[in-house]
This record gives sequence, structure tokens and C-alpha cells, in this order.
Amino acid sequence: MSARSIIRIENLEKLYGMGEIQVRALDGVSLEIEEGEFVAVMGPSGSGKSTLMNIIGCLDRPSEGKYYLDNEDVSTKTKVELAHIRNRKLGFIFQSYNLLGRTSARENVTLPLMYNRDSEMTIEERKKKAEEALDLVGLADRIEHQPHELSGGQQQRVAIARALINNPVLILADEPTGNLDTRSGEEIMALLHNLHAQGRTIVMVTHDPEIAEHVERVISLRDGIIESDKQNGKQAVKELREGVHA
Repeated sequence: MSARSIIRIENLEKLYGMGEIQVRALDGVSLEIEEGEFVAVMGPSGSGKSTLMNIIGCLDRPSEGKYYLDNEDVSTKTKVELAHIRNRKLGFIFQSYNLLGRTSARENVTLPLMYNRDSEMTIEERKKKAEEALDLVGLADRIEHQPHELSGGQQQRVAIARALINNPVLILADEPTGNLDTRSGEEIMALLHNLHAQGRTIVMVTHDPEIAEHVERVISLRDGIIESDKQNGKQAVKELREGVHA
């Protein structure tokens, strides 16, 4: 039985500007990512990777082409509809963590639940779920700590717990180790590998080839097109993952 498609993109184009002054950020991009894949997206500045990730993350819409997220065509959804889809189906991990200051780890993790229109959870149920998510990322003893009381690696763990809270079909990680020292970065990559091993689908933007080697598939963009789409191989990734955990 074939894996379920989480992302299917067909001839995606994105134009910025008007009239004769136009920039083609994406030029006929097509790709498919299946459930359970761990994919890195790479490319130099101006390659189109940020534009692609914004569209995949339902933060923007294409000028032309189709984008199916979890078999739902989201290409022409309104901004309100896209916001609802983001909250239900996507979990975001940012380089700068994007946590609310003067707010506890638990409260930061609970935020997506408050915006989930489909949720009928009580306040106590939300708190419990947030605590379970923080326990999953190894921060059960930091639930009341505010961001300024946490290290960079711990703040990123809070962000990962927040990304998981609505059980998304896709996790989008934008340079998740970019602000971290080597050791903290390795710990975050180990955590992402654990999530992947549990069946999570992860798409990660990175400029670091060493980080990209940790995933099974690397998509490289240049000038708005896919320059290469290669498999690292499960055995190679297994060895790298074991090295991270060593």
C-alpha cells in the first residue's frame, strides 16, 4: 500500500510586482512529499525557498498552479480559510522560536489550542495537553518558566511542543538550529529525528549542508526552480542519527 501524499504541488508559480517590473520567485515547481518523510529544502538567497515554504505553510498563495495539502486543494483559499488550515494541519518551528515573553512555557504551548475553532477542550484539558507535550520534549520540569528563564535549546523545545499540540499532519521547521550552539543544535536534531521515527512528516529549511545530511531527502532550489531532488538513503541517515545520539 502506497504512502499518503501530504504535499502535492503542480506547476507552482509565484510572481511579485506588476506590469513589466515582475520577479518570478517560483517558476513551474512540481513536487510531492509523502506521509512520514523528513525533507530538507535548501538554496541560496533568492532561490525561492522562502517563497515555497510560505506557500507550503499556507502563509501565501501561488500566482499559478495547484497546491494540495493532505489531499485538500488550498491554492485558492481565502486568508481566513488559510489561517484555519494552518491551525488545524500545520505545526511551525522558527529559528527565533517566536515565543511570547512573560508567558510560561505551558501558556506558550497552549496558544494554538485557543485558536482551534474545532476544539471543545476545557482550560484544564488544554493545560494537561500542553504539559504532556512539554514532557514529550523533555521539559516537564520547566512548565512554569518564561522564555527569559530558558536556554536557547530549551526555548526551541517549547516551540516544538507548541508545534505538536494540535497533532498536525505536517511540521515545518525554518532553520530550527540556526540560533543554537553546536550541542544544542544536535539535541534539537535528535528530537526531530525522534518525531520522524514516530511517523511525523517534517519539512525543514536549512542553509547548512551538514544539517541537511541528517534527513532522507534534500530538495535544492535555484532561481525559482528545483535544481536537484536527491535521496540521502535510509542507512546513511541511520548512521548520522546514531552519531547524534552517541
